[in-house]
Amino acid sequence: MAFGGVEVLKGVDIDLFPGEVHGLIGENGAGKSTLGKLIAGVYRPTGGTLSIKGVVTQLSNPRQALDLGVALIHQEPLTFPDLDVAENIFVGRQPRSRTGQIDWATMYRSAQELLASLGVKLNAKAKVRGLGVADQQMIEMAAALSQHAKVLILDETTASLTPKEVAELFAIVRRLRDEGCAIAFVSHRLDEVFEICDRITVLRDGEKVGERIPAQSSIPEVVRMMVGRDVAAAERASSPNSGEVVLDVHQLAQGKVFSNVSFQVRKGEIVGMAGLVGAGRTDVAEAIFGITTPTAGTISIYGKEITVRNPKEAMSEGLALVPEDRQHHGLLLPVSIAENASLAILRSLTKVGMVQKNKVTENAETYRGKLKIALHDVNQAVKDLSGGNQQKVVLSKWLLTEPKVLILDEPTRGIDIGAKAEVHRLMRELADSGLAILMISSDLQEVLTVSDRVLVMREGQLVKNLALGDATEESVMLAATGQVANAS
Repeated sequence: MAFGGVEVLKGVDIDLFPGEVHGLIGENGAGKSTLGKLIAGVYRPTGGTLSIKGVVTQLSNPRQALDLGVALIHQEPLTFPDLDVAENIFVGRQPRSRTGQIDWATMYRSAQELLASLGVKLNAKAKVRGLGVADQQMIEMAAALSQHAKVLILDETTASLTPKEVAELFAIVRRLRDEGCAIAFVSHRLDEVFEICDRITVLRDGEKVGERIPAQSSIPEVVRMMVGRDVAAAERASSPNSGEVVLDVHQLAQGKVFSNVSFQVRKGEIVGMAGLVGAGRTDVAEAIFGITTPTAGTISIYGKEITVRNPKEAMSEGLALVPEDRQHHGLLLPVSIAENASLAILRSLTKVGMVQKNKVTENAETYRGKLKIALHDVNQAVKDLSGGNQQKVVLSKWLLTEPKVLILDEPTRGIDIGAKAEVHRLMRELADSGLAILMISSDLQEVLTVSDRVLVMREGQLVKNLALGDATEESVMLAATGQVANAS
């Protein structure tokens, strides 16, 4: 599978058998979800074949996959909140009476029977709005089974579940397996993979690197397969002579999202924050920057406790956040490069209520040179730039605020290797100039190469604070997957 000419899956072979739970594991970006979506007809492959019951099949959409008995249960349930449970299960294919009207009695009875077969105690007439993630996933599963699905792909379905809900889901998975379903289980939680799966396929950088039988393997072995690189050969950052503490986060919490998060970032230091999808890294960054409101804990800048209720207040305290999704949260795509770069400091560029366009242009030209932004003219639309140059525009926007702390959320996601190296160089230059940087990244190689210290989050908890010498891909991955105690 390729997106925009970039291969994200390369010659992957996998077999799913009736009566088996097959685990799909790998680092963030390894291609697990993409493979699941190919099998379920969400994406069309750019190469290779897909066979169902021995027949080579070309799936045009998820409806066709469902008609052939293949269903995908998403990490974030795709339900209609204002419809009731039964309507969600039978949406688009409600039973009809002879006159063509919806047969409500049959629909509710069938829905209740399906839920009972899964051991789910839900009222078929209850509205979906307000139901928990676990209940919504059960509704999706009931919908799949109502169409006699024999291949189920569970994509990170346990990511938002409590241990009790996971146990209940696993009981259903085992029952469906015993009834002859072929189940693909995509997960970052290796302890769950080893508990529920009969076979495991490991993906790395879009390629299959091997299969393992859990009973004949171990978590450290599959972690090494997931990582699969010569860590010693990687270029490492040199630990700087860090200055005083700039950002001090103490026991920060936000409801059930994350809790008791404490760390410091010093002047001239790049602190990397690693973890798996859903670990709470972005949530912590957004709470620090005032996008969301913490329910407990404190944030201090240079020893002074601050109250941040919104991004405007965060900016006034010297905080800046380069968001993960630059196109939706960092830029106004149809607007010029110059205007985008000045968005965060417009007030300082106004005179008698009017924006001074010459200053807007001057600022953009200054950072065009400093950040080596490749463009024709600062007045061209930012949407015309490459991903790497768009990211530099976002950086210039926040650097113009002269921040004390720069938070970078996935700073090199979706940009090519040359632009990535350039962003890394800029980060080191900014740190050397005295800026305190917190970098969130799913790229372990990036975390280890750029960071001076590494924080590891797992399920809303900060579980490790690793000095540069102690941070390896294996140690970070083991901590992120909850295997700290078992690591040799």
